[in-house]
Amino acid sequence: MAKSKAIKEVDKFLAEGPGGATHQSASSREQSLTTNQGVVVADNQNTLKSGERGPSLLEDFHFREKITHFDHERIPERIVHARGSGAHGYFEVTNPIRHLTKASFLADSGKRTELFARFSTVAGGAGAGDMPRDVRGFAVKFYTDEGNFDLVGNNIPVFFIQDAIKFPDLIHSVKMEPYRGYPQDATAHDTFWDFISLLPESMNMVLWIMSDRTIPRSLRMMEGFGIHTFRLVNADEKSTFVKFHWRPTIGAASVMWDEAVKINGADPDFHRRDLFEAIAKGAFPEWEFGVQAFDETQADSFDFDVLDPTKIIPEEVIPIEMVGRMVLDRNPVNFFAETEQAAFHPGHLVPGIDFTNDPLLQGRLFSYTDTQISRLGGANFHELPINRPRCPMRNLQRDGMRRMDVVPGRVSYEPNSLDPSGPRENPERGFRTFAPQEGAGETGQKLRVRPESFADHYSQARQFYRSMTPPEQRHIENAFAFELSKVEAPIIRRRMLGHLALVEETLARAVETAIGMEGERVEITPYRALVDLDPSPALSLIGKAKPTLKGRKIGALVTDGADGDRVEALRDALEKEGAELAIVARKVGGVQPKSGKHLAADMALSGAPSVLFDAVAIFGSEEGIKPLLNNSAAIDWIRDAFGHLKVIGYARAARPLFVKAGIADDLDEGVIEFSAAASIERYVAAAKRQRIWEREARLSEGDA
Repeated sequence: MAKSKAIKEVDKFLAEGPGGATHQSASSREQSLTTNQGVVVADNQNTLKSGERGPSLLEDFHFREKITHFDHERIPERIVHARGSGAHGYFEVTNPIRHLTKASFLADSGKRTELFARFSTVAGGAGAGDMPRDVRGFAVKFYTDEGNFDLVGNNIPVFFIQDAIKFPDLIHSVKMEPYRGYPQDATAHDTFWDFISLLPESMNMVLWIMSDRTIPRSLRMMEGFGIHTFRLVNADEKSTFVKFHWRPTIGAASVMWDEAVKINGADPDFHRRDLFEAIAKGAFPEWEFGVQAFDETQADSFDFDVLDPTKIIPEEVIPIEMVGRMVLDRNPVNFFAETEQAAFHPGHLVPGIDFTNDPLLQGRLFSYTDTQISRLGGANFHELPINRPRCPMRNLQRDGMRRMDVVPGRVSYEPNSLDPSGPRENPERGFRTFAPQEGAGETGQKLRVRPESFADHYSQARQFYRSMTPPEQRHIENAFAFELSKVEAPIIRRRMLGHLALVEETLARAVETAIGMEGERVEITPYRALVDLDPSPALSLIGKAKPTLKGRKIGALVTDGADGDRVEALRDALEKEGAELAIVARKVGGVQPKSGKHLAADMALSGAPSVLFDAVAIFGSEEGIKPLLNNSAAIDWIRDAFGHLKVIGYARAARPLFVKAGIADDLDEGVIEFSAAASIERYVAAAKRQRIWEREARLSEGDA
């Protein structure tokens, strides 16, 4: 495939280093990337380490300056994970693991430890909505009898980058574009996809974020992960590698993209409200806590590096051993004092738990404390005249308190293709740390290098896609098509299509067809040959979903003259399954069923779209339905529920509403008429499926 002129412009300063890291070199002395003190940077892709796979070194002044400035860019809220919701609870051991760790809070069956958990979105500010397509933070502070242990993770087990030095670049790319101040709380724009398309190591994470996991149904229905490989140490000082997992006991679930959009409009506090109200009424959220434990021999046998945070260990290879459960049973009494001031740090450990040399984890160990020193900024002291370097100073650090430089342009990250004249690392003039020989008090050479064992960027991404069910694969394809359609620069779209072709050809074809760019992909040569991994069924949310209604909410649209006894029969059946029935009426004052006994409404139709519910039902009389036939909210209510693949129960009198919604001829086994006593049973059984996925394939045929 012939490359365009724009591609050649990028290629002229692009180079691959060890481990597949992308390097862009300065083409002139004036283009050299520098520190805030004017020292030219030789390598901006890797932290300084003691040996290729050794721990990161504190003397790396370039990394410390870069991450320090980044930590203080926003005031006063958190830079990332600004919008959060929290709750108090406890952890209870159900399966002690003394053979793995001497940590006392994991040692005895039945032992309870107080904790505080905070869930958050990543990209948006504190005032953003709850339902963007975004990674969710999953942080738990255990108040153990040996001190605090913080498990600070996400609802996705892998991450975008392999080295913490790239974290400021990642977040700069995903945040609002600096020259225009938008988009807020979204990845569907050029700078994010420009950065990602130049970072093959992110391909596994990209598949995860384009999946349904980034639009969860509820905070109570999210899985959680520690991301990194940690160590557990037992009383005999034996070390075991470990990955941490959280599993919601009521099952993990997501919403449809269209639902997420509409929920954000109808109730931007949907997740926060859901968590708070569940705890307030005693439906305490609960998670199982488990570990994947493995020794160094097993770690060495894997075809990937366990210190690489962009990789998982499939559960089929190392099963999860459940250790205990977390129950959240108390809401904060003051949101600011508790949820907002909660300070988590992966370096808060107790005896029996320790780090590994994961370079992303090593960087977090510095960054979190630095962030907490002062969320009010103060990182621009180098711009004061007395501190300012006398030689040229040029880098990609931005903003912060008392910022004086007015830096023009769109780009504040690298690698990038949007600003070819921007600062780049200079291996010829850049500062290089002296590497003494072993025997001089050193344990190994100090290197900035990406291990060759980190170089496979596509195999697990391919495994993830192939492990999805057809509906999940469709959602991933649609998510890529939506996001890349928002990207303005064609070259960025072409690069991403090239990456997708390496992940899975059918995925690439589906996306390029959807965005109308057939035959335009850039041919990308992977640093390492792809490996075909066996699918992992545990990666699929739909595939492993259990039929349940526990923790779900069903909305019943009820009119005057409806069969109130049947409404109550449905309520009883749902409550036995652990679900809740909400009565929706045209007016919040309620309705008068044919029995004559007033039925109170929980919500008015105008403020209760069907996207707020996991399944719906319609009860009405012929006279009661008539006012709804010209009510756009009612028509949208039924049309959206059908389009979002929900189970719909209805009284025969409601049939004309299906006609008005234009779906009367498309009804399937997920649309159940309440015509006999057994129909309630059929409805509950169907609703336990969560969605009628077969309907989606049929509805999408018209979009092909």
